[in-house]
Parts: sequence; C-alpha cells; structure tokens
Amino acid sequence: MITKIIPRGSHERIARKNIRKLDLIKVEPLIKIAVAEDFGAGDPTSEITVGGDEIAKGYLISREEIVVSGMEMVPVILKQYDPRLVFKPMVPDGCRASVADRLGVIKGPLRSMLSAERVVLNFLQRLCGISTMTWKFVSATRGTKAKIYDTRKTIPGWRELEKYAVRCGGGYNHRMHLGDAVMFKDNHIAELGPKFEPKLKKMVEKARANKNVKFVVVEVDHVDDQLDRVLTIDGIDIILLDNMGQWQLKHAKELRDKIGKKPLLEASGGITLNTVLTVASCGVDRISVGAITHSAIAVDIGLDR
Repeated sequence: MITKIIPRGSHERIARKNIRKLDLIKVEPLIKIAVAEDFGAGDPTSEITVGGDEIAKGYLISREEIVVSGMEMVPVILKQYDPRLVFKPMVPDGCRASVADRLGVIKGPLRSMLSAERVVLNFLQRLCGISTMTWKFVSATRGTKAKIYDTRKTIPGWRELEKYAVRCGGGYNHRMHLGDAVMFKDNHIAELGPKFEPKLKKMVEKARANKNVKFVVVEVDHVDDQLDRVLTIDGIDIILLDNMGQWQLKHAKELRDKIGKKPLLEASGGITLNTVLTVASCGVDRISVGAITHSAIAVDIGLDR
C-alpha cells in the first residue's frame, strides 16, 4: 500500500526534479503498432451508435491511488485517430493522484474518442502501474541511503516507456542496454580462475577505455574470499551483491569502509516489498529490483464522460 492517504485534488510530486523526459520519437512506432492492432479494421460499433459530428468531453479518472506516468503520450495516441481530439493533462507525470481524481480531459469528436479509449488506457494503466510500484519500494526505504534501481527485465519494445515510468515513481535507471555499462557477473569471474585479480584488473582497464561505457560493475559471490580482493582493483564503480543475506551485506559494507575504497554497493536478487527495508538498512547504496517492471500490476483508470 502507498504509505499515506492523500486528499482528493492534492497532487504531491514524487519524481525527482528535472528527470529525463520521455523520448516520444522512440515510442511513436510502438504507438502506431498498438493503434493498427486495435483499430486496423475500423470501429463499426462507434460508427453505428455515434454521429460523426458529435463533439464531447471525456475525463481520464483514477480509480485508485496511483503515481501518474504517460500523460505526454496521450496526445500522440489521439493524433493517430483524429487530429481534432485535444488533450489537457490535469495531473502531471511523476505526481500522486487519489481515488476519483481527474487525470486529464479529452475534447473532440466523440466517435474518435471512443475508438481511441482502449489504446490510451492500455498505455496509461501499464505505465502508472510501474510508477506506482516503484514508489512503493521508494517509500519502503525512506530514511535509508539506498536508492531503488530498475533492471533490463522489461517487455521487449517497451524499455523506453517502462524506464521512464520508473523515473516518474522516484526510482533510478540501471543500464538502458548492454552497451551502457560493463558488468562482470559471477560467470565471467569464474572463467578467470582462483587467482583472478590480474586478469580482472586488465578487463576493468579495457572497460574504462571504452568511451561508451558509463560505469563498471563487478559481482562477487562471496564476501570473505572475493570482496577483499576485488576492492584492490581500481576503476570499479559498483560491486554487485546478488542474493546475499543481512550478515553478508553488512559485512560487505564494513569491509568496503575499512579498506577505504568507495565503489558503491548494490544489492539484488528476489527483493520484495516485505524485505527491501531490511536490505536497505544493511547500508547498501543501491537496490536493483526487477519486480518494479516485470511484476507491476496495471492500475485502474477509466474514461468517463
């Protein structure tokens, strides 16, 4: 549950200031696919029941407490159906909305509005579901220094949208694609053998020499016999602590702080709303949670006249 009930009409901002905006050019092809899929053969129901010249007004209504995401997409979707449809957002992306809040208003030909309704809602319900789920994790870790990050566990073709929704919910984006960062996972390290330090050092140097690589991550399986050696290698930005318990996470922080090296510590692996505060309280800097995208539940939003 979201931590506190907000009064109707009070739209607290959740997203950080100056978050990177949605790239509408990247998502427009996806919108066109969705419209072709749903409207490819026309809408005989609306043609039969609604006159072609009838003008109306419809409100997007939140039927539960949510964090809003996707308002910028609505006019782009509507344009695919009828350029006369006009949309005015009433709750900006990255803000909370309560039950029965009006999120925005659509004005224009009713027949076209009804044809566009399902595709508009499909996008908004999914995106607001992700931003709302992200905010629940962010809220659960309030008072700690840990930041919530997404993963690459996104619906194919939806990554730009889903990672935008994470930002709206107060979360942070991990790498957008494989080329953004170098991540030496446990399987990579295993190939280096027991005396892995010299080889890993050279690999990190190669990673840092790649101008497209924004950061370097190294995963450790064991704190006692790996982390101390990984900490001797310069150029590592983040150490990934995957599927570790409280004792291991706390020990990792103590060891990192004792040695004096300052790569960030990131916890991951099966973290839920019930466990995220416990993990955050161990002193890690980052928590990556695949569930905020792959397991987010679509919220209930409707179009009412």
